[in-house]
Amino acid sequence: MQLTTTVNFDADDEMEVAAILGCSVGDLNMRLNQCLAASIKEYLTMIRGQKVFKRGTDMLEYRLFLLIESTFGGRIPDENTVSSLFQTSLTESRSLIRSVISKYQYQLKNYIEATLQSVLISASRDSGVGPYYVPINSQNVINELNKILGEIDGGLTPVTKKKGSVSTYEMTASSYTRLCTRLSVQPNQ
Repeated sequence: MQLTTTVNFDADDEMEVAAILGCSVGDLNMRLNQCLAASIKEYLTMIRGQKVFKRGTDMLEYRLFLLIESTFGGRIPDENTVSSLFQTSLTESRSLIRSVISKYQYQLKNYIEATLQSVLISASRDSGVGPYYVPINSQNVINELNKILGEIDGGLTPVTKKKGSVSTYEMTASSYTRLCTRLSVQPNQ
């Protein structure tokens, strides 16, 4: 079914919403249509009585789940992105993401794996030796990586923050290789 709607924005509104969504004004229509798809799904499940929420947090969790599916391209967003959209603190956003990952773990399984795979693909190491480094802005992604390491072998070194950095994490070569094997990623050399 094709749905069309019109929203009247002035130039300031367009610039503000584009900045919040992290896109250019030229890409704003596309990004809003992705959000619209999530909101229509939310309304349809409500109208059909498929999701009846008693708590506001349940509704927020479901809303974020739908945004992951349609707006974030199947990637788990970081806390800053969720804070921008939901007007929450970083701590509240971290908790919301963690709740969504837990509550919708089976529906999000492929999206979580795709997010972790992209992290592993972006990892690099200095001069081809030593630990692998990767910028990660989400504590939930770190938790998921470490959870998998624990499942593989409790003796593996966890993913840890690089000393002196804000959001760069390091993985030992053995942990990185085992994560790549588990998540079907070709390791970087």
